[in-house]
Amino acid sequence: MQESVQYKVFKVFNVFVLSLIVFLTLYPFLNVVAQSFSSESYINAGEVNIIPKGFNVETYKMIMSDRMFWINYKNTIVYTVVGTALSMVVTTMFAYALSKKRLVGRNFFIMFAVFTMFFNGGLIPNYVLINTLGLDNSMWAIVLPGVISIYNMLIMKAFFENVPEELEEAASIDGLGTYGILWKIILPLSKAVMATMVLFYAVAYWNSWFTAFLYLDEKELFPVTIYLRNMIAGASGSMAAGATSADNLTQIAANIKSVTMVLTILPILTIYPFVQRYFVSGVMLGSVK
Repeated sequence: MQESVQYKVFKVFNVFVLSLIVFLTLYPFLNVVAQSFSSESYINAGEVNIIPKGFNVETYKMIMSDRMFWINYKNTIVYTVVGTALSMVVTTMFAYALSKKRLVGRNFFIMFAVFTMFFNGGLIPNYVLINTLGLDNSMWAIVLPGVISIYNMLIMKAFFENVPEELEEAASIDGLGTYGILWKIILPLSKAVMATMVLFYAVAYWNSWFTAFLYLDEKELFPVTIYLRNMIAGASGSMAAGATSADNLTQIAANIKSVTMVLTILPILTIYPFVQRYFVSGVMLGSVK
């Protein structure tokens, strides 16, 4: 069929609008990358957009030559992997149980879970609890407080409710128990929502810094976000001073923030393309009856 003039105009307009949205979305990140490779004088003058000016890699050398940076980076990877694994186990089991209408006290547990989305004990009681349990200055102070997100659990619960009950009944007749049905039937059908939840939890653990700021005192236990926060908040602090001289530090202070942001976001950008195809379908299938 021959395209009408109106349809051709619409396609051109559509391409223009979508291209503009893509540019506006990418521009902040491209600007940060450009600043991370630019010299301090050009950044302060506001002359850096998406192309670096006064090419400079001194900040990258300073941070990446610091042994503590790599220790904290390793800590972040460990916290993220362990935390995401535990979160997926707990969230999946809780969501699967609540998706069953035959569960005794189901409405109570759902109301109790939703209640925690609006009300919590507060910062001080949480701090007292972590210290009383002896979890401070340990990995569990980072992992356990965020082990389950009720929002993620509700999305997964809605997804499980959409799985035909006939599949579970057939598996039950074949001799599978509750855990066998979950492992062999439900989870293979839930790759989309599972990948989405992994992404949600992994990003949350990776970007988390306030929990570590509260409960960790030893530098060897810090996640990389605390290292980077200290670099940004006080470039002349002990951590930065140990990595470079004061003169060099002053010279590169203007792009420390950009460099640290780039180094922090790279792993997530690397992982995201592998789960992106599940992202939209996982959220939509888990939220639409």
